[in-house]
Order: sequence, then structure tokens, then C-alpha cells
Amino acid sequence: MRVVRLVALSGFAVLFAACGSSESATPASSPADGGADSGDEPTFGGDRPVTVHVPPAYVAGVPAPLVILLHGYGASGALQDLYFGLTPVSDARGFLYAHPDGTVDGSGKRFWNATEGCCNFDNGPVDDSTYVSSLITQIQARYAVDPKRVFLIGHSNGGFMSYRMACDHSDQIAAIASLAGAMWTDATKCAPAKPVSILQIHGTSDATVGYAGGQIQGRTFPSAETTVSDWVTINGCSTTADTSTPALDLDTKLAGAETKVTKYTGCKPGGHAELWAIQGGAHIPSVAATFSTNVIDFLYAHPKP
Repeated sequence: MRVVRLVALSGFAVLFAACGSSESATPASSPADGGADSGDEPTFGGDRPVTVHVPPAYVAGVPAPLVILLHGYGASGALQDLYFGLTPVSDARGFLYAHPDGTVDGSGKRFWNATEGCCNFDNGPVDDSTYVSSLITQIQARYAVDPKRVFLIGHSNGGFMSYRMACDHSDQIAAIASLAGAMWTDATKCAPAKPVSILQIHGTSDATVGYAGGQIQGRTFPSAETTVSDWVTINGCSTTADTSTPALDLDTKLAGAETKVTKYTGCKPGGHAELWAIQGGAHIPSVAATFSTNVIDFLYAHPKP
């Protein structure tokens, strides 16, 4: 089994690197690449080629959901998939699935140019918003994709990028799930034409992308609660928090059901805002085997109207 670990680089935590650090993450599973990813499937994404994992139950011409996974800073699509274990979930639930790579920066780490907070540290002219949008369009041209069920999942920098996509391409995206990501600090930069359902998952003891907000190399990002509050406003939800859902058990290193669920309902059609606060959770939680299925359950419950 491969071990996924956290290492430090120039004061910022590189989200996944093989070997050599004190903090480790427990993958939900360790799937080997297979199926559509190992055959002669077409590639998408131009100079950052991506293959699509096609589940066994996929039937040509029958629309299926599409899930795009966006990795954290310094990671890759393959490593992020190893951590979340989404390939077998794709097979079980029947969604088309891709995990693209970001651009390599001057320090040799892959990143997404998401918001002012994270993580284009070189300040280069990288248009990842257009890249991910065009990737979705290319996949839709090749496979039968349900346009009401296009979803993004992101970790850390990938979570920031998921919010960027929801802001910029609400016509394409039905819902996103962000683990340890955040919104624009200036929420006025986010003006989606349509509501997008959002799920923010965040450890309250995250020392890399702080639950209470903060800075990464001098770049400010908002708190988890502010991020959700911004989307409550954007989606026109009721500001009354619903905390009636039982706590979830998402982190195997923490005792009991440690994750507090807060929902905001009464939103515009297609909108929803939800926060899963992992009490005492770190930046890379030791995710339970059910973590990814819980996230997919949320996404499936929030298609476009």
C-alpha cells in the first residue's frame, strides 16, 4: 500500500508527497488504475491530458453523472484519487469520473490558479477556470453526461478551485464539495448566474488552511463559516442554521461521531449550503471508508433543477 504523507515546503504544507514526514493520511482505499483509465480511451485537456474512468454500468447514450476531482497543492490527480478512493465509488454508483492535474509551478509543485488566497504563488497567467470548464465540455462531447449532475470535489487548493468554478461556471456545475478549501476573500468576485449547491468540509484544527481563516504566504483566505455564509447569501438561502442532522463519523483518528453538520435551506432552486465541521480535524483527515460515499450522497442529492 502506498503511504500518503504531508511535508512542508517554504512554510506551506505540500498536500501529498510520497514518504518523508510526520503526518500521514489514511486513504479511503488504494485502488489500482483500471478500466477506462488503462485502455485506449480518448484523452482530454490538451497539454494536460486526462482520461475518463467509465464505470462498468455506463451505457452509451444514457446520461450519467460526471464527477471531477481536483487535487491539493503539490499533489496530483492520481494521488488525490488514492486518498479519496473514488474509483471504486464510481464503479458502484455509476458516475463518469476524471481527476486532472494542475500546472507545475517554479518549485515543481502542481497547483490550481483558484483565488487570491491559493495557490498561484508564481503569479503566472494560468487560466484554470477555462481549462476545467473546457475539460467538462470535451467530456460531454464524447460521453453521455447528465447536464444536471456535473459535480466537483476538491481538497485544499482543489477546494479553492471548486469554488472558483462554481462562481465562474454555474451554468455547468450543479454542486461542489470542498475539503479544506475556501472562497474568494472578496465575495463580490463571485457572481454566479445560477445557484450552485456547496458543501464545505473542514477540520477545526487545520493548521494549513485554518478553519478560522488566515493567510498562506501572505495571501488572505476566509474562514470556513464565512465561506458558507457567503454562499448562503449567493444562493438566497434562509440564514437560520439547521443543526438537527446527527453528527457524522468522518475521521478514524477521532473518537465517535466528531463532525457537526450545519445546513442552510430555503434557497433558490438548485441552491444549498452546508458545513461539515470536523471537530479537532486536521488538514488531511484520516478519512473513514464511508467518507467518499457520504460526499457523493450529498452531490447526488443536489442536481440542477
